[in-house]
Amino acid sequence: MKPTIIDLLNRSVEKYGQNTFLWEKTGTVYEPTNYLETQQQSHFIAAGLLDLGVKAGHKVGILSEGRNAWIIGELGILHAGAVSVPLSIKLEESNDLIFRLIHSEAQFIFVSGSQLKKVRSIISELPLIEKVIIMNEQDHYESNEISWRELMELGKSYLKANPTVIAETSSKIKANDLANITYTSGTTADPKGVMLTHRNYTANVEQALTLMEVHPHYRTLVILPLDHCFAHVAGFYIFMASGASVGTVQSGKTGMETLKNIPINIKELKPNIILSVPALAKNFKKNIETGIAAQGPFVNSLFNFALKTAYSYNKEGHNRGKGIHLIKKPLLKIFDKIIFSKIRAGFGGNIDFFVGGGALLDIELQRFFYAIGMPMFQGYGLSEATPVISSSGLKRHKLGSSGYLVKPLTLEIRDANGFALPVFEKGEVVIKGENVMAGYFKNEKATSETIKDGWLHTGDMGYMDDKGFLYVVGRFKSLLISSDGEKYSPEGIEESMVENSHFIDQVILYNSQNPYTSALVVPNKEALKRYVHIKKPHLDLDSIEAKELVLNKLQREINEYRKGGKLDTLFPDRWLPAAVAVIGEPFTEQNGLVNSTMKIMRGKVEERYAARIEDLYASGAKNIINKENIEAIS
Repeated sequence: MKPTIIDLLNRSVEKYGQNTFLWEKTGTVYEPTNYLETQQQSHFIAAGLLDLGVKAGHKVGILSEGRNAWIIGELGILHAGAVSVPLSIKLEESNDLIFRLIHSEAQFIFVSGSQLKKVRSIISELPLIEKVIIMNEQDHYESNEISWRELMELGKSYLKANPTVIAETSSKIKANDLANITYTSGTTADPKGVMLTHRNYTANVEQALTLMEVHPHYRTLVILPLDHCFAHVAGFYIFMASGASVGTVQSGKTGMETLKNIPINIKELKPNIILSVPALAKNFKKNIETGIAAQGPFVNSLFNFALKTAYSYNKEGHNRGKGIHLIKKPLLKIFDKIIFSKIRAGFGGNIDFFVGGGALLDIELQRFFYAIGMPMFQGYGLSEATPVISSSGLKRHKLGSSGYLVKPLTLEIRDANGFALPVFEKGEVVIKGENVMAGYFKNEKATSETIKDGWLHTGDMGYMDDKGFLYVVGRFKSLLISSDGEKYSPEGIEESMVENSHFIDQVILYNSQNPYTSALVVPNKEALKRYVHIKKPHLDLDSIEAKELVLNKLQREINEYRKGGKLDTLFPDRWLPAAVAVIGEPFTEQNGLVNSTMKIMRGKVEERYAARIEDLYASGAKNIINKENIEAIS
């Protein structure tokens, strides 16, 4: 019998009932909730949901910051035989959030107090929603709203009258039943609902634990959003399976206040493992360097010398301390005692390693954290794979790689014709295993394009080396990656901009772990000339004033997709270009930027205009009126 998530919890309660599972700080200190208490509370929530009319297969949304109620709420949903729909707090209610709630056919939703305003503003457009369960106590409740506390009390009463109901309901849940519908970006404006089963999750937990050990005394602080399956598997389910414990970041009154709580909470909880993304890793590194620099030039020079020594000793991790470099070991022990250990103390002093997910971690970041004794190991995966496919870990690692494959899992690197490639040859990463999703919800076409003969086509480009390490090097398809690891497709946005503007002929969006999306825009110069003639017929078309008029028009065309624009509901604001480089010549077959099927070759464009792209992330680049853009309009 393949285990469900319910089985995972029940087994841990039997083995580790009195161990702390959840840590939460709502006041001045972190308070523990053990495994048995977690199980009991999830039973109360499940019973309360059953009393409200939740049936097997019903969809229940969760929109909240990380907290105990998030995890217990989801476990309650699953115990009731329902399907959770995890939702990001970044979602804009008028577009992203409403689409997911309607598309998923959610009938109930858990929501935190800080997110309640979003739900209330769109509830009239969500006729399927029967009840809104609010995690924080409110002064006023609408007719279809109920508090978390009241749901708990309903559950207790329901269980008293029906003491075997949870056991009966849970026993009907099968491993291949849906557990989640988690949304990821589609190739057009509409995101896709990834259907993940109980077995997808429990299989990926088993797989992930072949790469790393999690001991019962281990703690983690989940600083990534709980809505993503990476946080599910690597953030709390592998800890649940191991009898270990999970803390969440203390919620502030604002998002910025919550972010400021992260370093404080790390010191308080003293985690052994932390999940990270490149943006967070860079922030940690910057804070460390700032702290060292503040101690004066001598300490700063000593730190840099210690780093340099550690880099040369560590190499790529798997080959550290080999040959002549072994003589550096005593010196590194001294550096560790006087410098690196003090840095680790700022992270609680117990961190064995970080696991970096989402976008690819820069190898220099990996070398930096490895040197100071807190390795940041690269992991690779995607929602459709629940998500863990590979990772480095203490047992087996190679800096710069995407890690070793989980087991059991079959992976091939294939060329554009679907043929498997040998080691070191780049192609699409294709996998087969029990962690492969059940498909996209209500999207058979996308499912059939992504899963073929049981093989998941990831859309990512990579290669295997001769030691069994995977290297993911880019995008086989043209997905962009933001600084927090979110992947999204640019094609729909690009096509829409060309289709909806007479003044834009071609556009290529760019984001490779950058702070924002940028764009290379080929304008329709004839249309812009006509625009100048109509607006200001007296202007010389070659004048600076005319060119600035044209550039401002292009910016307004792009701004139509932002809030208040006529196309503002089509795409999330964070995917839209914040900086624009105007390109003076079109992308054509003749200049090698368009292929024989008339498709723009994104990689070639990025290569040709690498310098312009780099400039788009310099200070002041968000102002479309600049020397390069003015020259391109000529």
